[in-house]
Amino acid sequence: MSLKQRADRQGMPCQDPQVRRHNFQEVALGYTKEQAMEEAGRCLQCKKPKCREGCPVEVLIPDFIQAVADGDFAQAAVLLKEKNALPAICGRVCPQESQCEAKCIVGIKSEPVAIGRLERFVADWEMRQGATLPEQAPRKGKKVAVVGAGPAGLTCAADLAKLGYDVTIFEALHTAGGVLMYGIPEFRLPKDIVEQEIDNLRKLGVEMQFNSVVGKATNVHELLANGYEAVFLGTGAGLPNFMGIPGENLCGVFSANEFLTRTNLMKGYCFPEYQTPVKVGRKVAVLGAGNVAMDAARTALRLGAEEVHIIYRRSEKEMPARAEEIEHAHEEGVQFQLLTSPVEIIGDENGWVKAMKCVRFELGEPDASGRRSPVAIPGSEYIMDIDTVIVSIGTGPNPLATKSVPDLELNRKGNIVADEDGRTSIPGVFAGGDIVTGAATVILAMGAGKKSARAIDEYVMAKTAEKAI
Repeated sequence: MSLKQRADRQGMPCQDPQVRRHNFQEVALGYTKEQAMEEAGRCLQCKKPKCREGCPVEVLIPDFIQAVADGDFAQAAVLLKEKNALPAICGRVCPQESQCEAKCIVGIKSEPVAIGRLERFVADWEMRQGATLPEQAPRKGKKVAVVGAGPAGLTCAADLAKLGYDVTIFEALHTAGGVLMYGIPEFRLPKDIVEQEIDNLRKLGVEMQFNSVVGKATNVHELLANGYEAVFLGTGAGLPNFMGIPGENLCGVFSANEFLTRTNLMKGYCFPEYQTPVKVGRKVAVLGAGNVAMDAARTALRLGAEEVHIIYRRSEKEMPARAEEIEHAHEEGVQFQLLTSPVEIIGDENGWVKAMKCVRFELGEPDASGRRSPVAIPGSEYIMDIDTVIVSIGTGPNPLATKSVPDLELNRKGNIVADEDGRTSIPGVFAGGDIVTGAATVILAMGAGKKSARAIDEYVMAKTAEKAI
């Protein structure tokens, strides 16, 4: 291992923190063949594998790991892609530590088998060899529309294509991927990986229409009237929340969505090749402590900020971000101002951010989420010199698609009401992912897309049978 590398707790080689904080190359470098086989050899091949219970997309975990241990990487890829349409993505961004790896029996007494690392290895190996397509059923001659090309929509489309449907994805942006393209930084999820996974869907026959805003150019009922047997809504939760404090309209205040979209989707990190403006000051404050906040903070460092501060009103124990992302942020020099929250953003005479008034907190009793509630400490206000603020306190559903369908039932937050298989209040209309649950993880959205694909197949087949009577 070179001096510019280190290994994480699961033996994955990584860039050295002091090197990677200045570039956008992928932090984790991937297992070698020998490392992958050695790690796969740790799997106990349990007769009743609990790891599968923790996987929202039902991956055949022990089977593909055994194939890796045997050195049969081609078979491992076949087994992996039988259930997962986006393995190279999941191997990088899925929170395995709270899902499949949390159920691993090996993890009771030592580190669990690195399922996610092995998934990434297999997917990357197959990409280098030239990806093979999973088996497809004969074409049914039935059309299904998928609205949104994020993780839920892509998974639903892939599974329906494998079942023999003619699938068209309608995507508002100019490219597919959703949050995979605009939200997650290059150093965590290289965009060429996303593009290769999406190309595999095209090879399955999935058609993609870009710059197509369902809710403006067309709506759900028009799609159903124009020959589509069913519609899946996977439009995500891309509408940013703000704190509602004075000064949020000053120049130099971003939502994390805008900041990351400018950097990732619009290639702001590729200056001067791309001319996307991304204003990053000397001292950056990121409000929030989820994965998106860590992404924004680490991106700001790479764009040249001298100091980046995570501002969070609870302690590190309560942070919702993955432990790995928090660890990487610490290693790269992000500073954590905990038990702290802003109450005002202060501007200069030209309307630009110059400082932020904060108040200190202490933790009280747990709230409904189980986390201890922060309680402001009287008289603890202080001023931080800051010239850029990135607000990362969650997102809500974009109402464009749903507002055009008044008979679609929504909850009080504007999320679509759907059952566990994605059925909505309108027959033939299904929904899944963040538009239903609120902002969650990539893999949970994919799991919802998979369930809806099965439900759509059942619905269309039942409807076809009725017509035949």
